[in-house]
Amino acid sequence: MTDISFLSGKNKSKTKKAINSVIGRVFRYYMLLVVGYIVLYPLFYMVSTAIKGERALQDVSFIWFPQYITPEWFSVAAELLNFKTSILRTLSLQIVSAAIEVISCSVAAYGFARFNFKGKKVAMFFLVLSLMIPLSMYGMSLSVNYRSLDILGIFGLFNKATGIDLRLNIFNTDWCYWLPSLFAVGVRSGMIIYIYIQFFSGLPRELEDAAYVDGAGPVRTFLSIALPSSSVVIVTVTVLSFIWHWNETYLAQLCFLSEKIPLSVSLANMEQSLQQLGMWLDNTPEAPSIVFCACLIYIVIPLGLYLVLQRKFVKSIDRVGITG
Repeated sequence: MTDISFLSGKNKSKTKKAINSVIGRVFRYYMLLVVGYIVLYPLFYMVSTAIKGERALQDVSFIWFPQYITPEWFSVAAELLNFKTSILRTLSLQIVSAAIEVISCSVAAYGFARFNFKGKKVAMFFLVLSLMIPLSMYGMSLSVNYRSLDILGIFGLFNKATGIDLRLNIFNTDWCYWLPSLFAVGVRSGMIIYIYIQFFSGLPRELEDAAYVDGAGPVRTFLSIALPSSSVVIVTVTVLSFIWHWNETYLAQLCFLSEKIPLSVSLANMEQSLQQLGMWLDNTPEAPSIVFCACLIYIVIPLGLYLVLQRKFVKSIDRVGITG
């Protein structure tokens, strides 16, 4: 005969596991909802405030779902941002700089990861130092140097000897961003180089050794072996470099540019732009709505980029091994 006590005990075990599984799922969904709400709350609040009409702004009984909706503030915000000019300036200045940085930093990182040379430890020390020193400590000195750009002091000595000043003034030009990116010392280049080094150090050396045996040199090996194998890390550094350049305001506002400012600086100056129209954030009801509209306009492009590259970016972060 079948042991009924054994069957009842087995059923109790299954029931207990099923209950624990349901409790675990409910707890996970609860935590996801809580964290998601905390993260998305600012976005929801911005959207709700941005679409409020004048009557809705004066009605405090409706916060999240206003009765009177208008897209008027978006056009006002776009005008204050000088959107067409600012977005073109951002693309030509900062995004091109980000693309150059992704390429130049890969070359520098491959040299660190694969070759031993004199002064490598010193160079690595300065690379780590560049991650720790804040930009505000040397930003103004860069501004001064770019007004009279010299090469190892050679042009300065030539000026003293002949009276002919060959030093270049690249202040308020695109070269303020392009030149550092070209030499892998642009906006947070040290972090990008470090990420590349982590990835290149993990690549199998046998592939490169096979290329050397076939007669390929270091440049050919980098272009034919290392770079095609780096699609994972390229996605990571491209997204990071894009976001860092897109959000960069310190250099553009205080150090490099005095006119033709990018979108990030236009957003940073929104309060001054509102004041020129006689609007104040503390006593003008529509002013916060205009500011939130400007913020939504500003984040729509990077947010769209992340949504498109979300899966690849998450996988690349896992493959590259970035933590912290």
